[in-house]
Amino acid sequence: MKYWLMKSEPDAYSIDDLAKEKNQTTHWDGIRNYQARNLMKEMKKGDRAFFYHSSCPQPGIVGIMEIVREAYPDHTAFDKKEKYFDAKSDPDNPRWYMVDVTLVRKFAQIIPLSALRELSEKALKDMVLLRKGNRLSVMPVTKKHWDRILKLE
Repeated sequence: MKYWLMKSEPDAYSIDDLAKEKNQTTHWDGIRNYQARNLMKEMKKGDRAFFYHSSCPQPGIVGIMEIVREAYPDHTAFDKKEKYFDAKSDPDNPRWYMVDVTLVRKFAQIIPLSALRELSEKALKDMVLLRKGNRLSVMPVTKKHWDRILKLE
C-alpha cells in the first residue's frame, strides 16, 4: 500500500461534499499538472490518501480517503461544457487521468498546516507538502510521515 495527500479547495469540493456523495465515493477530476497526473497513475486500489483543504483560512488535513478505482481517462477534459475542458486532450490518446476515491473517515478536527510545519524539522523532515515552492495537488506521503501525522489526530 502507498500513501498520498490530495488537495482540494473546500469552496470547490470539500470533505463534507465527499461525505454527501452516493456511497461517499467520487472521481477525483480536474488534475491539470503533468507531475500530479503521473502520481495519480501510480495509485493502486486500496492505497490511502489524506484529504487536504487548501487555499482557505486554515489549510490542513481533514480526513482520509481510499483509492477505489485506479487511473482512467478524465472525461471532463473532453467536454466543452466542463470547467476542466482541454481542447488538446483526445479520447483516443488521453492527456489527463483521474481516480475514484471513497471516504474512510473525516477527522474530528483539522490537522492544520501550522502543526505540520512545527514537526517539519524532526518527524516530518523531507515531507513533500512542506518543501518550499511545492504547489502540487497530489503528492506521495511516506509510511513514516503517514503514521506520525495520524498521531496528531
